[in-house]
Amino acid sequence: MTAPIPRDIPDLPAIPGNPALQPSPVPASAVITPVRRPAAAAFRLLVALAATASVTLEMLLGDASRALGHFAIQSNILLALVMALSARRAWSAGRPLPGAVLGATLLYVVITALVHHLLLANEASPFSLTGEAAAAPTGWQAVAHHTLHTLTPIAAVLDWLLLTTPGRLHLRQAGTWLLYPLAYLAFSLIRGELLLPGTADRYLYPFLDVDQDGYKKVLGNALLLGLSFYTLAILLVVLDHARPNPLHHPWKTGFRL
Repeated sequence: MTAPIPRDIPDLPAIPGNPALQPSPVPASAVITPVRRPAAAAFRLLVALAATASVTLEMLLGDASRALGHFAIQSNILLALVMALSARRAWSAGRPLPGAVLGATLLYVVITALVHHLLLANEASPFSLTGEAAAAPTGWQAVAHHTLHTLTPIAAVLDWLLLTTPGRLHLRQAGTWLLYPLAYLAFSLIRGELLLPGTADRYLYPFLDVDQDGYKKVLGNALLLGLSFYTLAILLVVLDHARPNPLHHPWKTGFRL
């Protein structure tokens, strides 16, 4: 037997202030339906294959250990890995890779293109290649050379501009991205010390040639290049926040600095 329901229920006291909403433990992916992006996946897979094929050609057609010492080869290996992972996630509607990883990869391949075209292949540059290193490659080696220094960097920039959400790069990441160029500087100088004087390609880049310029000038070159790379990283972050969003609302930008 149940108790009778009272006719008059007393009013509960009002809660002072506006009730604060608690953060929801439900992830956004459980609310928003993940979207597969086969076109983006196909483009990124092509970029990964192009970078992989070009690196393989460079190693097969020349000295593999020497090829692996180049910044262009190392940055394209990283690009191939990142593009392959990004293609898989775009195909399976997975979460994109962290912005810090994408920004670092973009910065390194852009550095590869700019250093090659503005410093090494430019006859007006004080660091232009000379001798056998300046000879234009031919055949399959030319294909690999132009792909690594021109095509894959352009493809990486297009992927960033057209296939990624803006606003994912941050200024606090720019300094961290320079750790790899700094490590590459140490690698180049240690590699040069381990090789015997007079060895061909003891130093792979003219601005790092200790035999010709000495440590004082080489470290000065490295400092200037490092400042240039940091400026480039900041520019990429600013552009990433100012550019329109090509995926949802082309008229809106991701500027949230």
